[in-house]
Amino acid sequence: MANTNLRNANRAKKDEFYTSYADIERECEKYREQFVDKIIYCNCDDPVESNFFKYFANNFDFFKLKKIIATHYHDSKPTYKLEINKKLDLNSDGKIDIVDVEKTPLIGNGDFRNAECIELLKEADIVVTNPPFSLFREYMEQLMDYDKKFLIIGNTNSLTYKEIFKLFKEDNIRTGYTNFNTGMYFVVPDSWGKYHKIDDSGNKLVRVASSCWLTNLEVSKHHDDVILYRSYVAEDYPKYDNYDAINIDKYTEIPQDYAGNMGVPITFLDKYNPDQFEIIDGIGRYSMLTGPTADTKGTYLTKIDGKPKYARVIIRNKRIKE
Repeated sequence: MANTNLRNANRAKKDEFYTSYADIERECEKYREQFVDKIIYCNCDDPVESNFFKYFANNFDFFKLKKIIATHYHDSKPTYKLEINKKLDLNSDGKIDIVDVEKTPLIGNGDFRNAECIELLKEADIVVTNPPFSLFREYMEQLMDYDKKFLIIGNTNSLTYKEIFKLFKEDNIRTGYTNFNTGMYFVVPDSWGKYHKIDDSGNKLVRVASSCWLTNLEVSKHHDDVILYRSYVAEDYPKYDNYDAINIDKYTEIPQDYAGNMGVPITFLDKYNPDQFEIIDGIGRYSMLTGPTADTKGTYLTKIDGKPKYARVIIRNKRIKE
């Protein structure tokens, strides 16, 4: 129900939602050293409502930031840029925080694809935001085009997109510190009847289990080995009908002694260590890398005895020789 509500919120202008402050804090504090002396750009964030801007403004000195910039989209109301600069202590209190904000009107509507927002993107070192899910492919393409570091919120379903999965295979994107199964909370309008809880400020929160953090910053957990304790027994690991790989239903069941291709759930990406495993492919109805081809059209690559499994990441253990 929460996921349905969130999709509806994307389509309804009156139903805006915002990442909870607690979820932002829990993830972002892990990157403290990587944020030092950096320009942070929140390019999909209403500075009044967005907790991203509030969080970085409140922690400007903690992260030793150089600058924070925030812009947001609105189709009819005036939009503006908010900026906090370490050189500008507006109230002369000896620290930089939320009160030291410069507000500048934008020419356009604040769309992240607009020329003036792209110029701000060029200036930025790291982009941190919750981009619109409906424009996620286009948003990621822009980040890649301008070779930007980023820490953003995505949907686990987006990991199976051809454009996104390729980035995982090339080790150009990874999941953040917040585990897949944790889920995230979003602030919704008071008018919403269904919600999971109310925060300390009285905001209604909806939990979305399919949300996750995605980044190309350094994430230490992706250097940790997946502990393997099972041995390969053929009858325990059936092969797919239409793809040369064995099926594994849980990443904890990856055999320690199998050298060939293995299909694991998408959630494996949250544990993926590129020093331990190689990503070969991703499969569902067809390959996530190539899309449907003449050979795969009409088949379902994850079928076992005619019954399809959920999407799988095809991996190989780098430390085992065939």
